[in-house]
Amino acid sequence: MSTPTIGDSPHVLVVDDSIVDRLVVSKVLKCSNIRVTAVEGVKEALKFLDSENDVKMIVSNYCMPDLNGYDLLMEVKKSPRLAHLPVVISSSDNIPERIRKCLDGGAKDYMLKPIKNVDVPLILSHI
Repeated sequence: MSTPTIGDSPHVLVVDDSIVDRLVVSKVLKCSNIRVTAVEGVKEALKFLDSENDVKMIVSNYCMPDLNGYDLLMEVKKSPRLAHLPVVISSSDNIPERIRKCLDGGAKDYMLKPIKNVDVPLILSHI
């Protein structure tokens, strides 16, 4: 069995306003041969998604200035071109109402930070 190369591995868009958290999530995913593009906000994510067609999943922080992860989820789900993309929301806050809101809104999962190597199989199961 051959190991997938970066060219044929899934492409995940990571959205987080914290450079540290973007780097952590990116590194964890890249260690599993996942192609990663990381951006710092919802507007940048939507702009990137407008020009990219090979993204297979979005992993987004919930708490960000201006627009949050739930706002991104709603934009993705209302777009006929993007609605098929699985979205995983991450946060350091374990707030049941927020978790329910995201899951009811169409998020595939809500994961507590920090994202770790052991979380990768669960994240990738949503692709």
